[in-house]
Amino acid sequence: MTDPNAIQPSELDQLPDRDPEETAEWQASLDAVAKAAGPHRAAYLMRRTLERAEGNGVALPKLLETDYVNSIPTSAEPAVPGDEEMEQRITAWNRWNAAAMVTRGSKYGVGGHIATFASAAWLYETGFNHFFRGKEGDGSGDQLYIQGHASPGIYARAFLDGRLTGEQLDNFRREAGGNGLPSYPHPRRLPWLWEFPTVSMGLGPLSAIYQARFNRYLTHRGIKDVSASHVWAFLGDGEMDEPEATAALALAAREELDNLTFVINCNLQRLDGPVRANFKIVQELEAQFRGAGWNVVKTLWGSAWDELFALDTTGALVRRLREVPDAQIQTYQTRGAAYIREDFFGKDAALAEMAKLLSDDKILDCFHFSRGGHEPRKVYAAYKAALEHKGAPTVILAQTVKGHTLGEGFASKNANHQMKKLTVDEFKAMRDRLQLPIKDSDFVDGVVPYGHPGADSPEVRYLQERRAALGGPAPARRVHPVAPLPAPADKAFAAFDKGSGSQNVATTMAFVRLVKDLVRDKETGRRWVPIVPDEARTFGMESLFPSLGIYSPKGQTYEPVDRDQLMYYKEARNGQILNEGITEAGSMADFIAASSSYATHGEPMIPFYIFYSMFGWQRTADQMWQLGDQLGRGFLVGATAGRTTLTGEGLQHADGHSPVIAATNPAALTYDPAFAYEIAVIVKDGLRRMYGEAAPGEDQNVFYYLTVYNEPLPQPAKPSAPEIDEGIVKGLYRFNTAESAGLSAPANAPRIQLLGSGTAIHWALDAQRLLAEEWGVAADVWSATSWSELRRDAMEADAALLRGEERVPFVRRALQGAEGPVLAVSDYMRQVPDQIAQWVDQDYSSLGADGFGLSDTRDAARRHFGVDAQSIVVAALAQLARRGEVKASAVKEAREKYGL
Repeated sequence: MTDPNAIQPSELDQLPDRDPEETAEWQASLDAVAKAAGPHRAAYLMRRTLERAEGNGVALPKLLETDYVNSIPTSAEPAVPGDEEMEQRITAWNRWNAAAMVTRGSKYGVGGHIATFASAAWLYETGFNHFFRGKEGDGSGDQLYIQGHASPGIYARAFLDGRLTGEQLDNFRREAGGNGLPSYPHPRRLPWLWEFPTVSMGLGPLSAIYQARFNRYLTHRGIKDVSASHVWAFLGDGEMDEPEATAALALAAREELDNLTFVINCNLQRLDGPVRANFKIVQELEAQFRGAGWNVVKTLWGSAWDELFALDTTGALVRRLREVPDAQIQTYQTRGAAYIREDFFGKDAALAEMAKLLSDDKILDCFHFSRGGHEPRKVYAAYKAALEHKGAPTVILAQTVKGHTLGEGFASKNANHQMKKLTVDEFKAMRDRLQLPIKDSDFVDGVVPYGHPGADSPEVRYLQERRAALGGPAPARRVHPVAPLPAPADKAFAAFDKGSGSQNVATTMAFVRLVKDLVRDKETGRRWVPIVPDEARTFGMESLFPSLGIYSPKGQTYEPVDRDQLMYYKEARNGQILNEGITEAGSMADFIAASSSYATHGEPMIPFYIFYSMFGWQRTADQMWQLGDQLGRGFLVGATAGRTTLTGEGLQHADGHSPVIAATNPAALTYDPAFAYEIAVIVKDGLRRMYGEAAPGEDQNVFYYLTVYNEPLPQPAKPSAPEIDEGIVKGLYRFNTAESAGLSAPANAPRIQLLGSGTAIHWALDAQRLLAEEWGVAADVWSATSWSELRRDAMEADAALLRGEERVPFVRRALQGAEGPVLAVSDYMRQVPDQIAQWVDQDYSSLGADGFGLSDTRDAARRHFGVDAQSIVVAALAQLARRGEVKASAVKEAREKYGL
């Protein structure tokens, strides 16, 4: 008789069954086990069989989840080298001082976080004592992405080893006096200690993946062998909800980045409460990472649980742990033994019998304290397994208790992220718990003391000896002295001085041509890192494919479909281009890694990242801020820029605001060049400032944002005036006058100054002609290459005046003596040119493309926004009419004439 529940052949997949009879026997065996021993036993056998198959290399889909137990059984844990008792004492001092510095700072109302490091202390201490390689040994050392909220613990360790003073700890989150500590990892604020800014949560894991990938890129290209460097990213389980945190998991697995380890502190709590109240975050993360191809190591339970697992002969304990939701686990950590006996063990007869064998103290030890992330032996085993695993990145899911060792008032409480201090009594209880030699009399006037065993104590000597053996202090940021990069030959830049004649060239193409010449430079060409998010053909960069190659750790394992063409798609292990696919966030992470390579690896690289301008700052401005925090250097290029130049694409592609966002970043030098020769001057000066001989007082730790356009137009020759280069770099110069443009106007004609940036200067030039020929008005045209740099210079001049120093803003000096009012115009919202309004002595007005974009021709879009040549003419006449220099009727006449 046919079993109606059996899978019918029609329901199977297309794999042929060479022996149906054998298949039926296997299925019958499974049915028999399920019937005789229960479904749990059948599931157990299936899991173990699949694990054996995976271990033997049998091609089967992987299990996405394993049981809610440690991946490494106690019997397989290696011994921890070194002095465990000494490391316990060191960790106790660091726990104390981390809590003390935040509590002492609370009287100033500056905040701070205690509970995160309390849960993660052993995750860091084990690494510092045994794994994290410093920068004073061979190579570049390891790269550490420290969880932002754990910073007090890192400061506490630096205090213990003599790198920070008690005064500095007392100035945690109080930097204005010059001897303070930033709240979180901020390289710009504490550049000798912090290497990577991580507290904009989600960006740390994304950046860590691309840093590990960039390390491989440097090695494969022969720039520097950094294969010994390992990237460690310390993350919170709540942080993994950020989309960026898991955005590049597949990349890391696909490129087999076994130089990367994520350590996720699974204390089951986010800022307001449980991470997954009704579910299990560890299991969810395991499935996500295993599904993406990562090696997963779970370190969940401490050694106190060994006895319980040994008593679990039926698997009831493992099943119960798998089904209890995280919020209930958190509740167990705050309840007494009787509650746990009833609610956890009482749900299953076998567990109820097991509980009879356990004392209350044993139950409380397991459920309140004993977690894998709190035991150095278990953490050591996980880290060692991660480094030994080859062919894939590793994630360690370490379960901890948030607020561990801080006392019952903190541990596992929903509000502990917002709790900023302990009472004196709580500190005394913590002292006793940690067995620290701190006397009651050390609490002077109720102020908790910092603890230190002494600079020559066994603890400090041990700590320093361990770090010396691993290559020096960590974390640490080092900028090794390197000679400035030689400037590329002037020929590459001078090629644009003569203009393009009658040929139409878009500034995007001009930039690409410049880069093509610069990457050929014998001295610095190999240091360029072209980064593009799957839009290289849009920007005319496909000619770089065969000459530079697209980086791939696998090389090219196929014959490209366009191999017979001149500009074929070439991938190479030593390829220079990073073509990331459709991911602006990934491309920015690439850029950040390359831009700070001068510090991370002592190898200055010159990244340029070219992207649709609309999808740069708008989408990844947070990473641009991270770039500034990390002191990165390089060129961001917003291509197909402006609100009206990209015909037909519509408002989602029409960028009218990226310079506004860019202007908010203190590290960004934002330029909107109009002509090819301006691009050449800006790039040349950027290379000098960031990589060459910077002028005294110039900050090298900046990056450039250039907007370039896709509108093909004739490129004029560079004017011969000697001050042109200075004006281009500082943001403004006079491109021509009505007279030098060959336009005739009456001797005493009204005069106006037209300031234009980017593609808008062409509308200004058309308006200049119309004003002269049709209205008898003389106009001078200025190229405003950088509104924001003009503003920055003017603000610095204002600040100098407050200090009693006489200084005139450049924009005021440049326009000094220019006759008539000033009318500024750009292809961006008026807020962009209005940045300089208060420093212009002349009457000032502006035109811009405010509002949403739209799909149409360039001419129609410009007429819609009122920025075309005719609109400029009407605005200029209106300005002059208000001054009484033209008749008011001229404005009405012009509107009617041009159909406005």
